[in-house]
Amino acid sequence: MKINSASSADIALTAIAPAIWGSTYLVTTEFLPHGYPLTVAMLRALPAGIILLLIVRQLPQGIWWLRSFILGALNFSFFWAMLFVSAYRLPGGVAATVGAIQPLIVVVLARLLIGSAIRPLAIVAGSVGMAGVGLLVLTPSAALDPIGIIAGLAGAVSMAFGTALTRHWAPPVSSLTFTAWQLTAGGLLLLPVALVLEPALPTPTLANVLGMAWLGLIGAAFTYLLWFRGLSKLEPAAVASLGFLSPLVATLLGWGMLGQNLSPAQIIGMVAVLASVWLGQRAQMARRPGAPAVAAPVSP
Repeated sequence: MKINSASSADIALTAIAPAIWGSTYLVTTEFLPHGYPLTVAMLRALPAGIILLLIVRQLPQGIWWLRSFILGALNFSFFWAMLFVSAYRLPGGVAATVGAIQPLIVVVLARLLIGSAIRPLAIVAGSVGMAGVGLLVLTPSAALDPIGIIAGLAGAVSMAFGTALTRHWAPPVSSLTFTAWQLTAGGLLLLPVALVLEPALPTPTLANVLGMAWLGLIGAAFTYLLWFRGLSKLEPAAVASLGFLSPLVATLLGWGMLGQNLSPAQIIGMVAVLASVWLGQRAQMARRPGAPAVAAPVSP
């Protein structure tokens, strides 16, 4: 069946988020001080969350206080902490390849939590995507730091649970309000941990300020607004498969801004990544006409 225009627009808007996230490794390594993963994650989440809260002027009610902190931990606190540990300890390519397992985890969790069917084409798409990312970003000299690998895997699992639970709980507010709740909760959870476990940041340079502004306002507030909007309209596995765009954009940024070369293997990897994204969307849209996106939806 053909993807209708509304779904195509939803997919395109949601895809903007992981495309922008592809700049995270470049910004982290080129604009931020080295060795402060928890502090950087907190500064990325908390100011952006507070700004959005001032805009929406709405706090969680009842069970949504607990759910906001759970999702804030999964989607931001723990995930970003692990992301920055991985980014600091591994080359961006290795970190991206480790994180590429996330769409396959989401396929399984979506089945367990919301009853989404496990479609063979989705598994194929995820596998092709992982292979494409490997071709895209791995080099013979890539270092395999054990702590970085574990952090990358832990971050992928955390974000996968956050993605599936976001759809499972279906927030009763707008995507803007939901993003504000989660960013603020995630930042608050990180604040005491960063203060206790890491030294104070050095005096920030202009590059540091610009890097944090990009990661917080664009790479967090704006992109997660699009991401959670997508999760409210598309199946979790369809949204997660778009995450393969991040290493693709990261590679293109390295080529365009850092003067890195593109090998034939990387070009093949780009084609494989784009093919996996397309297959992932086709897998989720290949259901019976009129059938719901989620086989067993659960109301909050």
